[in-house]
Amino acid sequence: MAEAYIVAAARTAGGRRGGALKDWHPADMAAEILDALVARAGIDPAAIEDVVMGCVGQAGEQAFHVGRNAVLASSLPQSVPAVTIDRQCGSSQQAIQFAAQAVMSGTQDVVIASGVESMTRVPMGLPFTLPMQQGIGTGPFSKRIQDKFGVTMFSQFDGAEMIAEKYAFSREMLDAFALESHRKATEAATAGAFDDEIVPLEILSADGMTSLHRRDEGIRADATLDSIGSVKLLREGGRISAANASQICDGASGVLVVSERALQTHGLTPLARIVNLTVTGGDPVIMLEEVIPATRRALDRAGMTIGEIDLYEVNEAFAPVPMAWLQEIGADPARLNVHGGAIALGHPLGASGTKLMTTLLYALKRRGGRYGLQTMCEGGGLANVTIVESLG
Repeated sequence: MAEAYIVAAARTAGGRRGGALKDWHPADMAAEILDALVARAGIDPAAIEDVVMGCVGQAGEQAFHVGRNAVLASSLPQSVPAVTIDRQCGSSQQAIQFAAQAVMSGTQDVVIASGVESMTRVPMGLPFTLPMQQGIGTGPFSKRIQDKFGVTMFSQFDGAEMIAEKYAFSREMLDAFALESHRKATEAATAGAFDDEIVPLEILSADGMTSLHRRDEGIRADATLDSIGSVKLLREGGRISAANASQICDGASGVLVVSERALQTHGLTPLARIVNLTVTGGDPVIMLEEVIPATRRALDRAGMTIGEIDLYEVNEAFAPVPMAWLQEIGADPARLNVHGGAIALGHPLGASGTKLMTTLLYALKRRGGRYGLQTMCEGGGLANVTIVESLG
């Protein structure tokens, strides 16, 4: 089978809801990433054969095909096509897999996989709550689905609580994991570990001064167990709070995926080779546990063991997800989310897949690691797993 390579990766620094990136239109924010990928690879923009863009909140400013709008807002020629996809939190990780599949099949040679989400300008849940607020329809889950699974709504918050209960994770254990995420992110930011992966965006302060947004806004260097533990639980008697869950975040990210022929034709230098692409579906009620069987399948198909993987990025949608994954996979905690995760850095939904891949690639290069594994839990009981070999 033909190989697929990643030759450039980039992300914005995360912006908190209503924070540094609130004035950025999502199409413009994504366009900055498209331009950065082309510049970093040193490739002719006209050579891009497709843009696959993940986005979950496809309403408002992210409606009417935000992927195409990002191309139109970028320096890429209008001849470059695009598609916008939604696999929930794994949307841009799926974008990587679609791009790689296009390259591996020989259909295309140069494809950008990317994602964007402005959770400030397009609030979470807007696409399905707005029609219901207007008295139109009954929401995305038909009565047939509700009767089949015995629920009226699939809730990721409920799924996180179910995982915490199933694995006997206490509130204190979840909060300790959250604190560690902030600690690792603080150390990474201080050491400049994110500098090369971040595309600075110009922002305007309240006093009219301009500056460049370079640092993930959600990192709390002063976080303590007491401060995290003081945050109100999302459900009375539960274990999940906003402090041990991922932060609402604005951001964009992307990677440039090419064939071996494109490496030679355009004189490109690969950062990584894609080793395995896996996606699975499971229980839509507990929902967030699917990263475990998906990882097992990916390792099996790749003929690898978890011990051969140098670093792993497991999205910190909620603390019990990576905690359960570590326990069931038998993975080394020291290799997990080594620069912090979404609890500290934010989870810009459709942008998180390529965001995590960007951080994983730069972390592998920085630490001299060879293999990296990325996985994300996704709405509907889905999970993607991507394994890469660092060549940087």
